[in-house]
Amino acid sequence: MPGPDAGLLSPVRAGTEAEAATGDAAYLAAMLDAEAALARAQARLGVIPAAAAEAIGAAAASGRVDLAGVARRARGSGNPVVPLVGDLRRLAGDAGEHVHKGATSQDIADTGAMLVAARARRVTLAHLDRALDALAGLAARYRDTPMAGRTLGRQALPTTFGAKAAGWLLGCLEARGRLAAVTLPVQLGGAAGTLDAYGGRAFDLVAGFAAETGLACPVLPWHTRRTPVADLAAALALVSGALGKIATDVWLLAQSEVDEVAEAAGPGRGGSSAMAHKRNPALATLVRSAALQVPAYAQVLLAAQAAPLERPAGEWHAEWQPLRECLRLTGGAAETAAELLGGLEVRPDRMRANLGGLLDVLGEDPGPGAAPDLVDRALTAYREDRA
Repeated sequence: MPGPDAGLLSPVRAGTEAEAATGDAAYLAAMLDAEAALARAQARLGVIPAAAAEAIGAAAASGRVDLAGVARRARGSGNPVVPLVGDLRRLAGDAGEHVHKGATSQDIADTGAMLVAARARRVTLAHLDRALDALAGLAARYRDTPMAGRTLGRQALPTTFGAKAAGWLLGCLEARGRLAAVTLPVQLGGAAGTLDAYGGRAFDLVAGFAAETGLACPVLPWHTRRTPVADLAAALALVSGALGKIATDVWLLAQSEVDEVAEAAGPGRGGSSAMAHKRNPALATLVRSAALQVPAYAQVLLAAQAAPLERPAGEWHAEWQPLRECLRLTGGAAETAAELLGGLEVRPDRMRANLGGLLDVLGEDPGPGAAPDLVDRALTAYREDRA
């Protein structure tokens, strides 16, 4: 019997908060939360008895739904909601007839996915905030620390390490803003996306469902209008890319021949199985691994917008795993980047030594130019955003 996916081949998210927020158990819990929230919203409008909603909520929270069994039985129906609803109806006893009333499988799966996304986003944003604080500190501390600016891999003109950190800061800040602004709505449309089962109370029920889950209330069902997923994918790709840019620069500046920065030393950190003398930029490497993967997964989510008619035939199903990978890789990268930046060792003496050759070529020291002013502008933008 295969064990759970513990991240053996994806260490950037192994053991992170994002991994816990996006595992199979988290998805199952989110779908059960969606069913319980729908029942509560229906009870408030008199669609089902209040006692039934309480029984459904208790069954959903009982921990008695067999995750592995639901996964195996999902092969028969093509999605995990069908067997999940069957189990929930059995656990709810006499209230079972009111479980999932008027909803379709995609309503619960999509709402569950948005709940998972909201929970994963919360921890990701918290780690991005840690990274931003560290970046602001680096930019301010090294505002006037001279170093060689490099274009196309070659020394170009002097800059400051603070200016480099300011660029990282602004990229991360912009990406965080995009992710925070993504709307995550509930899904409720019924069999053909027309809300027919709820009559004249349909839109009140959608609003109540949104309130019960804490998600946004959509204007219309979005079964084959996949804007929420595509928008989320684009924002996650932007975040992973901003973090990947930082990690790439750290990796390059940590090369033996450059040696201008280094990751903080620690037990087991940066070791080599064959060369004990090496101190590898392990955290930067992990962040880069996520930045290289997320856009590929996001491409699947963007392509899945071309869903047919009133119900996707494979496009929706193709979203599930790529969306999870985008969420947990980006969240893992944010947590890893915060650790990397919080302990980054900056070596001004080495920067000055490397700059010497450039100054010899230029014939004089032109100074850092407007680089310190760039730092001030970035820090002002950061403080205004945080205020």
